[in-house]
Amino acid sequence: MARAAARSRARLHGGLLLAAGLCALGGLFSAMAGCASTPSGASKAGIPISPVPLYGKFVWHDLVTEDPAAVKRFYGELLGWEFQDVKGSKRPYSLIKARGRWMGGIVQPIGVGKGHSQWLGYLSVPDVDRAVEQAGAGGGKALVGPEDVEKIGRAAVITDPQGAPVGFVRSQPGDPADTGLPEPGQFLWTEHLAEDPVAAATFYKDLLGYEVEARDESGGTYYLLKQGQQPRAGILRKPLEVVRPNWLTYVRVEDPAALAARVESLGGRVVMAPRPDVRGGSLALIADPTGAVLALQRYPFKTEEAAEASP
Repeated sequence: MARAAARSRARLHGGLLLAAGLCALGGLFSAMAGCASTPSGASKAGIPISPVPLYGKFVWHDLVTEDPAAVKRFYGELLGWEFQDVKGSKRPYSLIKARGRWMGGIVQPIGVGKGHSQWLGYLSVPDVDRAVEQAGAGGGKALVGPEDVEKIGRAAVITDPQGAPVGFVRSQPGDPADTGLPEPGQFLWTEHLAEDPVAAATFYKDLLGYEVEARDESGGTYYLLKQGQQPRAGILRKPLEVVRPNWLTYVRVEDPAALAARVESLGGRVVMAPRPDVRGGSLALIADPTGAVLALQRYPFKTEEAAEASP
């Protein structure tokens, strides 16, 4: 029983080697290409485009899942997300919209069996081929690509030296702009749960030129990856031995406890309910019906009441 539970937790916490297929990136480019030329187009698509590339930013997130219909029902009910199928893509692909903004997609994995579902983030890089080459020299492994996607971008998927999957993309339409704090229901943050946080921070610093800021926290040292003063991602030691190294995707929510209480009735699983000793009870980890793990984060961490009561 304990061994089965450990295997289940490992699956739920992700870190799986997924070859999603770069046709998924067609959804990203389809959403962005329509808003790259005019402000009115940007408003319609809900993706403001930065006037300059934002290398090192997570610009897109795909849910690679064996059952798109099931996860659409789940996230639609839980987070109010909307979905739109992309016509003309090589394989079925659906865009995700939250609060009027396209921000991710859903695609089925290639050549893997049941249980292999995971969120996959894509980093903007100046040269996809060079990034894959550098990643390989640093101990990473190419999974898919590099290859052109519908002639309007280039992308690849790798695993880093610790086995965490991540995508690289160089988008001709441009990168989504930094527009301040995301709305509830939108992607908030991306965090590497690493076997060796120092090695992971060094790998991504060398790859993308991040500044690394080490912060001492109750659970250990937290490594913040920054571009100038702009935080881009975080790295910390994975919390359990059975958890495989992976990039964890965060969604901003207003009440993680209330949402976590609905997860099981919608077919998902609560991996970690909000706990007072973890960011003041502001974080929940959930798994959707196909096992992909997502973090639900209230941000700012404290409620107004807690902030008023704190010293």
